[in-house]
Formats: sequence, structure tokens, C-alpha cells
Amino acid sequence: MIELPDVSTTLTDAPAASALTWRGRRLHRHGIPHRVLSGGLHYFRVHPDLWRDRIRRLADLGLNTVDTYIAWNFHQPREDAAPRFDGWRDIERFIALVGEEGLDVVVRPGPYICAEWSNGGLPSWLTGRDVAIRSSDPAFTGAVGRWFDELVPRIAALQAAEGGPVVAVQVENEFGSYGDDQAYLRWNRDALVSRGIRELLFTADGPTELMLDGGTLPGTLAAITLGSKPEAARRLQAERRPDEPFVVAEFWNGWFDHWGERHHVRGVDSAVRALEGIVADGGSVSVYMAHGGTNFGLWAGANEREGRLQPTVTSYDSDAPVAEDGTLTAKFHAMREVLGARGPVRVSARPPALPPSRVPLVHRAGLLPGLRAVPAPTSVGPRPASFERLGLDAGMVLHAAHPRVPAGEHRLVLTDVRDRALVFGDGTFLGTADPDHPELPLHGTGDVVRLEILVENLGRVNYGPGIGRHKGLLGPVLIDRRIVQGWDSTPIALQEWSTTELAHAVAAPAAGGTGFGTATVHVGAPADTFLALPGSGRGMVWVNGFLLGRYWEIGPQVTLYCPAPLLRAGANTVTVLELDRLGDVLELRDRPELGPPEEYVEEFD
Repeated sequence: MIELPDVSTTLTDAPAASALTWRGRRLHRHGIPHRVLSGGLHYFRVHPDLWRDRIRRLADLGLNTVDTYIAWNFHQPREDAAPRFDGWRDIERFIALVGEEGLDVVVRPGPYICAEWSNGGLPSWLTGRDVAIRSSDPAFTGAVGRWFDELVPRIAALQAAEGGPVVAVQVENEFGSYGDDQAYLRWNRDALVSRGIRELLFTADGPTELMLDGGTLPGTLAAITLGSKPEAARRLQAERRPDEPFVVAEFWNGWFDHWGERHHVRGVDSAVRALEGIVADGGSVSVYMAHGGTNFGLWAGANEREGRLQPTVTSYDSDAPVAEDGTLTAKFHAMREVLGARGPVRVSARPPALPPSRVPLVHRAGLLPGLRAVPAPTSVGPRPASFERLGLDAGMVLHAAHPRVPAGEHRLVLTDVRDRALVFGDGTFLGTADPDHPELPLHGTGDVVRLEILVENLGRVNYGPGIGRHKGLLGPVLIDRRIVQGWDSTPIALQEWSTTELAHAVAAPAAGGTGFGTATVHVGAPADTFLALPGSGRGMVWVNGFLLGRYWEIGPQVTLYCPAPLLRAGANTVTVLELDRLGDVLELRDRPELGPPEEYVEEFD
């Protein structure tokens, strides 16, 4: 159990106007000894109708603060439209709700956020240019400055100095694991201050000399991110910053999942021991994640390992103390003891769920007919247009060309496909291509062939040097040694589809075993449910026109979390876009199935 140390309240190391200050390796809040006990909760991963419930669950965990990233691309997916701050994007409402529940707020505006979020939060319209991202390149800082002009005053108005709950703001994000442009870091800090930030500023980096050398700034609190070995991190931080308090800006008490891997979990005892080591001797912490939520739509990011893409699953449960659907886990109760929570648990142990059921999934339209039925502008050119050239962030692109193929057997080669392509010749499926399998056999008759290639973006890289990597058919398409030229490229902006586009798609002719299917779910009182598609292979699911996310039989994730606010009393329409093999049933389950578990603890050498 935590006990606050009896230390001096004389403050000299931070501006007097800020709520959080430090002296003698101790934090203070308005002059009183204080420990930040925070938890990660991202507004963009939780339905707005559930924000208050999830905030209360963090408060019941024993936390006094909520921290959130701000995802630039979530607010401004297109450069030609102003950033939005309404509805799901109403960051001011989210912050105000946290304050109403009696908690402080730490804001992490990036602009880069990592977070296993598409492109690390950076808009693809920016990273698609010839620009040095996360650097002092004026082409980058100019765009960030304009975004900060819109964002930062909104945060500044909610600072503690203005009577709001915001007590700290992060400078960039784990920059030391990316680069060492100190001029850019200083620019980022100054951009926050010049737009009104008066509360505590801090950086956050992994506990290694390399990362701290690249990511910290003199005169700015240096926080740490880690999953284990807090004692070693404390020693390193004390050597480098002997006067600063030990603050862990991210404690990875769980981990995220990639498609095709196992479901990562962390044992309760392991997580609790590390947490105890962090909060010992006055340490402050943010539990990452306290509640992970969901990568709704196509917002899930990806990693790269040895040049191979590792796309992140739709669930961001992260084995957090508060599960994806809000369930209070064993980790919640164990951490609550460590954090010294004394009051009763006010929230339910688990939100209500619909009873299990199975409903027919009816095949409505073929894949290519359904996609072609949705109006979209087509770009014509000698080579396939990339996602970036088409102004497309996520979804798919349908490319079509009409090469003449000599009689006999040939090699069709997609020299650089990002990330996965379904290939058709005269409407017949030829096979799937990806970076590991770029070649398909092609039989020619001497006639012209209608060659169609449907390219899917599986997730934009959110960490490391691959951030901003382009998507689509990035290299030439070859028939043997000859380049195929003359392409129509049509963007399929699935993330922007409404019920209108879905209606066009499902009304197209049925063909083959892929394409669009629908199911009708009748609900009395709306409650949470978990959708599964046994017999189906890979695709996307919409509920009443809302894109829930991606499913894939390779796992580990089996069910998609559907929160109650997405449902309505009466009939609900579930639309499925299946790319491999459409099954004939939709299951509603009352429990999640996130796949076979594997213990994982992130460590730094």
C-alpha cells in the first residue's frame, strides 16, 4: 500500500504557475507531496457513450490521473478539411469528464504517438510527401505547427492553471528510440509553450543511455517508459538527473497482439511486482494500458521486423486491468491493493452482455461486383497509383489493366506490393500475392486479358524507421520481363463508407464465395456482444453502418467486441466484407475470445 513521504514542500525546480512541481526528487501538487498514479485511456479507442464509465473504472482502480494520447490523423484524416473536434473527436469533452470524476489529466499530443495506432498518429497525407518526419525539416514542423494552432489552445484552456484538470503535457513521444534531432525536440517544446501550455512538461523514453541521449532535453523532466526492471531504470535516471523524481510515463503491464501470432498476456504476479518497484520510494507511474479499448475501423497500426510487416489486431485489450469490454480483471484487484485504493468499487464487475445466439449470414453480392458498385473517382496512368497518390489512408485500391498475354504459361510478378493483393484475370481469381509471395502463374491465349488487382492496406507502421511507409502497388507489375502499363486505379475508402455505400455494395450481383453478406440481429435492450464468423476467412465487419474492424482466421483474435451503444432496440444490420471465404453464420457470444495466450514481458537490454 502506498504512503506519501513526508518531504519539504518548498518548490524551486518548475514554474510556480504549474500544478505539478518537484524538489528533492519528489513531486508536489500545489505544494503538497504527491505521486502521479495514472492510467492510459485513449478516447479514440472507446465509444464516447462509455467514456465516463471507463474513467470511473480507472478511478476505482486507485488512480488519480488519466493520460491520453491525441491522434492527429483521427482528427484530420484529410489535409483539405479542418481538424474535427466534435463527437468521438471531442477531446475537450473527454478531458472535462475526467475532471468531473475528480481525476487529473496528462495529455500527450505528439504529434507522433506510436500507440499501435495507424502511422503512429501522423496523417498519411503528410508522410506521403518527401518530408523528413519527426525532424526540424520546415515541411514537417510547418504542418505540425498548423495542427498545434488548432489543438493546443484547446488543451491550454483546460489546464489546472485555468481551473481545469490538465496537469502535465508530454513533449513529443519516445523520440530517443527514433532520432537525435535536438533542434526538433526544442521546437516541439517551444511550440507547446508559445501556444499557452503552462503546466509541467516532460519527455518520455526507454531506460537506456541511447534512448535518453536522443530523447531528453535540459530543463525538461525526463520520464521513463518500461515493462520491467524498474530498479535499474531508477538508478540510471538518478545518475543522469539526480534532482528529478522517478516518473514512469508508461508501465507496460501487458502487451498488444499481431495477426498470426499468439495473444500476449502478462501474469498478475509479474505485473504487480514491477508496479511495486516503480511506486517504491515516491515513484510515479502511468499504467499502460489501464484500459486498452479497441482499434475500431482500420485504425490498427503495424510493426516491421526484418522487413516483414506485423499488422496489429483489432482488439487493444492489452491484458489491461480493465479489459476491452470494461470487465474488472484479477490484475485490476491486485493492482488496486498496490495502489492503496481505500474506497469501494462503484462500478459493475462486468458490463451486461447479450445472450449467445447464432443468426444466418446471407451472401448478398460478389466481391468485385460489390466493390465496383460503390461510386469512386478513378485515376488513369501508366503505372498503378499508390494509396498516397490517391489520397487514401486505409482500405483498398482496385487496379485494372488490359495487357495482351501470349499463348502459354507465364509469370505474373508484383515486384513491390504493400501489403496483400488478390489477383483476377477476366474475373477469375488467380491467387493472392504479398511481399513473401509476389509471383503467380498466368496462362495466356494470345488475347487481351482484363487484369484486376485488389490491394489491401493491412495497417500503417507505427514504430521505428518504417513510419510513413507508402502503401499499394509500389513497383512495376511484370508479365515475365515485360512491364504492364496503362492502369485504372480506384480507391476503396472503406473507413469512410456509410450506410449509403454499403447499400450500393450489397445490392450488386452475387458471384463466387467471397464478397458481401448481411445478418439481421434482433435486440431487446442493447448490451455488449462479441461477434464471431465461423467458416469465414478474412475481412471487415460493419454494425449498423459503423466499421467495427478487421477479422482474420489466422488469429489470435476470434471475436470482435461490439459495445452496446452501436446497437439499437429492434433489428440491427451486420454487414460483412469477406475476402477469402464467406461462411453462412454470425455468432453473438457473451465472452471475448482473443486467442491462445503467451506470456510476454517487454525488456530492455
